[in-house]
Amino acid sequence: MHTLQMRISEKNKLEKIIIVGDRVLIKPKTVRDQTKSGLYLPPGVQQKEKVQEGYIMKVGPGYPIPADYGYEDESWGGEEEEVRYIPLQAKEGDLAIYLQRDAIEISYLDERYFIVPQSAVLMLVREEDL
Repeated sequence: MHTLQMRISEKNKLEKIIIVGDRVLIKPKTVRDQTKSGLYLPPGVQQKEKVQEGYIMKVGPGYPIPADYGYEDESWGGEEEEVRYIPLQAKEGDLAIYLQRDAIEISYLDERYFIVPQSAVLMLVREEDL
């Protein structure tokens, strides 16, 4: 299956997931089980590295902006304002380089993902044609 088709079908599986706040959902890149010199690594060694990489599958709404509680036009019991957010820099489909220590591993539909705060993302690689 082509990489783009895989990402689209993966995205459809994740439709029911809502990421909260300034967090992103990352699917880790396939782990290399062999070093450059040819040594095979036991499972778990690569996962303990400080920096990991993976694809961003879902993005939270961002950083909430506090409501303006000015005394003008006070409306006690009126309609509640919709919460506003500062959007995240990360976008779905980006390749993210992130700090492993801040990542929380989850399993969803037998797939492994990480929930990572945007502050733990060190770098993004964006391919505009996706």
